Amino acid sequence: MATELHETIFVAKQERHKNLFLNYKNLNIFPVELLKDEGLLFLERLYMKRNSLTCLPDNLAQKLPNLIELYLHSNNIVIIPEAIGNLARLQSLDLSDNALQLLCPDIGRLRALRHLRLSNNRLKYLPPEIGDLQELETLDVAMNQLMSLPDRLHRCVSLQNLTADHNLLGRVPRQLCWLPRLNQLSMAANRLTFLPLDLGRSRELQFVFVDNNVELKGLPSYLYNKVIGCSGCGLSLGGLEGAAGEASGEALVGLPAEVKVIGSKADGVVPLEELAMRTLHRFYRHWPAGEDGPRHTLTPSRPGAKLRLILDLGLLPPIALPKSLLDLLQFPVGHCHRCSQAMFTIIYPKRFPLRDTALAGVHRRTTVSFVAYCCSSRCLQTFDLQG
Repeated sequence: MATELHETIFVAKQERHKNLFLNYKNLNIFPVELLKDEGLLFLERLYMKRNSLTCLPDNLAQKLPNLIELYLHSNNIVIIPEAIGNLARLQSLDLSDNALQLLCPDIGRLRALRHLRLSNNRLKYLPPEIGDLQELETLDVAMNQLMSLPDRLHRCVSLQNLTADHNLLGRVPRQLCWLPRLNQLSMAANRLTFLPLDLGRSRELQFVFVDNNVELKGLPSYLYNKVIGCSGCGLSLGGLEGAAGEASGEALVGLPAEVKVIGSKADGVVPLEELAMRTLHRFYRHWPAGEDGPRHTLTPSRPGAKLRLILDLGLLPPIALPKSLLDLLQFPVGHCHRCSQAMFTIIYPKRFPLRDTALAGVHRRTTVSFVAYCCSSRCLQTFDLQG
């Protein structure tokens, strides 16, 4: 086997191969032949699936600087070196089916990375720096031990497919609703009790799978016209009973902490605090532009920067706002499912049991309801799930 390995690497060097296949070689350590002299400077794709590797060399990027794809599926890798961030051209990294317990922050330096597969490891958290991967299109972290996803994940503006099945997730960061290209979201078999109010508001998001989250009893009404998977949801307490109408407490378990009031159709006036937040948000959204375009561009990495600039220029009274409030203005709790008004401290929910909709025949093993989150009693009364 060793002779065959040496011959394979020798030929690859001599003939300047761009692809090197070292799958199923029973390797316990990274072959030193790959790292000798100048290494394989021309190598672009390295396949080392189904070996017994436990670590990667620190000088990997130095010896294989032009790697575009690195496949390490089904090894015993426990940790990856910080130097992994030096693979400037890397576009695809597959570390599925390993023994990873930590993911180093340097993963965020792989600015060309488009596909990152980390399924079936032992990861308990993801570093916030993963949000720096603005070219990332695919992220697969299924079958780990994740209890949360980083809020900064919304900065992965190219992300199209996010898979996080079979983890310990209790919530979905509402910032994910701002991912402009997200097309498929899969979070089956977690511990979700609630989904963000705006999930499905984006037209780009077409596929949402949350099967076997037994505590999950409500789906945002935006998902009604999407392809959804919700089998096994809402079964922990026998589901929700009753006809369509104002949502019960069970459907609203897990509401964001910012929501202080749950309104009803009998409420004629929106609370003053909510009105103030909506007014400030409108001003914040419609920051005036100069002759050459906006005077200040708000980027995802600077939440609240626009509002701070407004205050600094004296366009509003010089008041100090806490970061939590600035973040809330940047990412409202949700938008009215009837008129798209931003909402901050109060919601008016309306429930539509799935079994009473046209989807009842498709989704049999579930007792969830669609929930429309509205901004006022008027929108609550006029909202139509079919309309």
